Amino acid sequence: MARLITVVWCAVAVLLCAAAGASWVEEAANPIRMVAGVEAEVVRVIGQCRRALKFARFMSRFGKSYRSEEEMRERYEIFSQNLRFIRSHNKNRLPYTLSVNHFADWTWEEFKRHRLGAAQNCSATLNGNHKLTDAVLPPTKDWRKEGIVSDVKDQGSCGSCWTFSTTGALEAACAQAFGKSISLSEQQLVDCAGRFNNFGCNGGLPSQAFEYIKYNGGLETEEAYPYTGKDGVCKFSAENVAVQVIDSVNITLGAENELKHAVAFVRPVSVAFQVVNGFHFYENGVYTSDICGSTSQDVNHAVLAVGYGVENGVPYWLIKKFMGEKVGVENGLLKLELGKNMCGVATCASYPVVA
Repeated sequence: MARLITVVWCAVAVLLCAAAGASWVEEAANPIRMVAGVEAEVVRVIGQCRRALKFARFMSRFGKSYRSEEEMRERYEIFSQNLRFIRSHNKNRLPYTLSVNHFADWTWEEFKRHRLGAAQNCSATLNGNHKLTDAVLPPTKDWRKEGIVSDVKDQGSCGSCWTFSTTGALEAACAQAFGKSISLSEQQLVDCAGRFNNFGCNGGLPSQAFEYIKYNGGLETEEAYPYTGKDGVCKFSAENVAVQVIDSVNITLGAENELKHAVAFVRPVSVAFQVVNGFHFYENGVYTSDICGSTSQDVNHAVLAVGYGVENGVPYWLIKKFMGEKVGVENGLLKLELGKNMCGVATCASYPVVA
């Protein structure tokens, strides 16, 4: 009788786990070496089922660990919900796909709190000062091919995307102007740019960061003022200044034609857009949304436009994000639909002039 009960219990457990979902959507594309220790611990806490083994592989791949069995169970439930969301989206045959990444055990609220900034009123772009010309735009552009786009960084659990967008634009400008690669300090902006209407880990705008750097007298290197991912006390030292901003150029609010002209003929441009639920699982394709907003009160994530192109007949912006190389296509990049001011990509756009 005991053996019969055990068999029945195991069968029920397998059925319950199977009902929660089928195979991991990207398992074939991203084979994961099974780690016996992690799998054994997950099976002991969660139970032996297909979903639990997928969760163990997820933990192994992304180096996840939890403080208690209770937290493991909570993260497993979140992972299961996110996996169902991803699989449901991918069945709809939209122009982009989602996949499991290192955010798969986070809730949407956690992602917003740790990765996105508060919406900012980018009044500087109401009247832009970028000068259009009659030059014919190239059909595609990718500044990475010019060798001026720095490596993808990871902002960590701090809403400091605006600082990475700022340094990304400045690093490209320095490489273009002086022919040398340099990594600039995001932490200086987090700690020191508050009087220019920026809020450290709670958000800010590249246009306002450029103004801070201009009037402050420059920005230090990453090495001199390293990133901590936390709000801190300003420790700026003029001796370590690596770049100065003599001016900044703003794209007229919502003028995607100006933005495309700037990206085509000037260099990478700092932009911002609204991130909505599901975006953080983006894998590839041209991202589009019918629920994101496009006003200055909607945008909540600053990035860097490094080019544009067309995929399967759909024009797109090539966007450098700052969530690490494991999110998105081609080492942390995003393709965002072009031509509709999608999610406000041309609403708060600007680029610096360096010296």
